[in-house]
Amino acid sequence: MVERLVAIMARLRDPVSGCEWDRAQTFASIAPYTIEEAYEVADACERGDMAELRDELGDLLLQVVFHSRMAEEAGHFTLADVVTSISDKMERRHPHIFGDAIEGGKHRWEQIKAEERAAKAAPGALDGVAIGLPALLRAEKLQKRAARVGFDWPDESGPRAKIDEELAEVAGAATQAEREEEVGDLLFAVANWASKLGVDPEAALRAGNAKFERRFKAMEAADPGFATRDLEAQERLWVAVKAGERPTA
Repeated sequence: MVERLVAIMARLRDPVSGCEWDRAQTFASIAPYTIEEAYEVADACERGDMAELRDELGDLLLQVVFHSRMAEEAGHFTLADVVTSISDKMERRHPHIFGDAIEGGKHRWEQIKAEERAAKAAPGALDGVAIGLPALLRAEKLQKRAARVGFDWPDESGPRAKIDEELAEVAGAATQAEREEEVGDLLFAVANWASKLGVDPEAALRAGNAKFERRFKAMEAADPGFATRDLEAQERLWVAVKAGERPTA
């Protein structure tokens, strides 16, 4: 089945008879689509839409095949190499399942990942955190990596105080460039505080986005003239929509 998709991609990338758009793509030009497809998979999972999930997983698989085909054309690796690499990695990171040593059934995933990083040349604590990750998710990962070597607040009071500090610095910024820098620091501090509270900041923001979207659409549905109302009238409608969501005793 996968072979059929591989053959389709090879034909699309054929330098003579292939698709002009597919032939023109590079790793860099395709990467944004890869990220987008991963998010669409996550969205289907969030909504519990299995038919959509099936389709989105297919779109994501296409991205893997696309990148692998371009790599094969350049003489780097093939799709088979990709499959072998991840298979080897999964077996290596699960010695209690695939190895001889049971180790009491203890899962050593993070320890083994750290050992793999240490085997690379001049590893740093923050090495390997992908630049292409969403900024909020990357902030959380950077903070967790720093915490592994002791660079971390002992409790949530530290990042909470940092938020107040960064808010003051945003307010005191004299230029747009300074404001952008300080807002970045503020968001980084919020992500750190969320993690300290045991909250996944990326998941929390997705939920917040979904809540805002749901309530905004409810306002539009309740008042067809919503867009023409002044802010005070819109705010009253927002409060009413929020109240309508509260469970009744």
